[in-house]
Amino acid sequence: MPSLSRSFNHRVGFPSPDDGGLPASPFHVMARVLLLATIFAAPWAFGAVQPWGWGTLMVAALLVLVLWAVGCVHRGVLSVSWSPLYWPFLAFLLIAIAQLLVGWTADHVATREAVLKLVTNFVLFFLAGQLLFTQPENGRALRLWGLVVTLLALAMSVLALAQIMTTGQGMIYWSVPTNYGPFGPYVSPNDYCGLMEMLIPVSAGYILSGSSPKVPRWLLWVLLGVALATIAMSGSRGGGAVILVELLLFGFIIFRYRPHGAWRRVFPIVVALILISAGLFAWLANAGRRATRGLEIFQTDKSVQVKMGDRFWVARDTLRMARSHPVLGNGVGTFETVFPAYMSHVSDLHWTHAHDDFAEVLAETGLVGGALLLWGLVLFFRRAFLHLPARLRADWSWIPIGAAVGAVGLLCHSLVDFNLRLPANAAWFVVCVAVATHPGSWPDRPTRVARVSVPERNEDFIN
Repeated sequence: MPSLSRSFNHRVGFPSPDDGGLPASPFHVMARVLLLATIFAAPWAFGAVQPWGWGTLMVAALLVLVLWAVGCVHRGVLSVSWSPLYWPFLAFLLIAIAQLLVGWTADHVATREAVLKLVTNFVLFFLAGQLLFTQPENGRALRLWGLVVTLLALAMSVLALAQIMTTGQGMIYWSVPTNYGPFGPYVSPNDYCGLMEMLIPVSAGYILSGSSPKVPRWLLWVLLGVALATIAMSGSRGGGAVILVELLLFGFIIFRYRPHGAWRRVFPIVVALILISAGLFAWLANAGRRATRGLEIFQTDKSVQVKMGDRFWVARDTLRMARSHPVLGNGVGTFETVFPAYMSHVSDLHWTHAHDDFAEVLAETGLVGGALLLWGLVLFFRRAFLHLPARLRADWSWIPIGAAVGAVGLLCHSLVDFNLRLPANAAWFVVCVAVATHPGSWPDRPTRVARVSVPERNEDFIN
């Protein structure tokens, strides 16, 4: 049997060079394929919000973890690429587990479910860093992920437009009725936009990386314009505002760090993309009564969404709830149980979440959880936008930039919604964060090994 060595680079996160010459394990290939298949499939199951959906997502994530571990044993080398963001994530998870075990929660069942979802997200976060940045196929794995993202964005757009232009409004997949205003496989256009806010920037990064030589780039930009049009057609004010923020952020990065000659070539494409999206939106909006949802962006009194004023008083009452248990909160996942006692307005709506993920975190985990959240945000912004000129020298580097822009977009949307509470969207968010912040996206930084412990292979070593 091969010897099992340990190789950690926990300071920077690069795989050890000692295992670079070993052949890739087929178990790691299977793990990578299953990881991509899992996150691709999760949104189609109504965002994995139902127990069977998020339960399947959890089982699939654990199976990928097992395949990754078996692959390490098969290769005889355990190489873990460590990210500093693991620390606040693990600390937050430990708080949730402590609330569950010690009983610091107002709803034991809800906290147990939240802990399982947090474990699933951490496993996906960890695996994305291990499987999408393995040596020596860094660029190949990221390009494959970028292709998966682009295909998912296109498929979601086709489904959403097909439902708008047919009798699918009010029915998911033309067969599952819902009392809300469904969009694509989601019961709410805000949830759909939350996913697309991550997919669109990554797809743009994939196109900018020139990773589809067999497909004309102009055609990919047009297809991305269709995805942007569905954001306008969804009627989500938050989604429209976030897409504008992402376009401005992406445009600034291109203008600031891309060579001026290349910028002059890209700028007309970006303008054409926006014009195509606006033209498609205008055509659909005037196509008849089935396509009038997009006009609800400008008609706040007739919108099917929760009104902005309601979101403000719910967020304010959520902060009142946080003050009642300021240190460790009421327990992860307990908002739906605890909030009715703190409502200051009469409402016929059933509030399952605060429509503000940050306020909800404070209410459920207190100041300790809020501090961990702030720590994680600081680490994310420092690592996602660090050394951009050097990172953009790699031909695939726009894909991590797109992931960073997508993660920023969902964080902005989380100020007025609860996309991070949807299992499928949360899974995509942690994968985007992993890609955006992983040290493997810094191709020109030298490798430093902080600790290496590799036993020599000789006749005296017996495993």
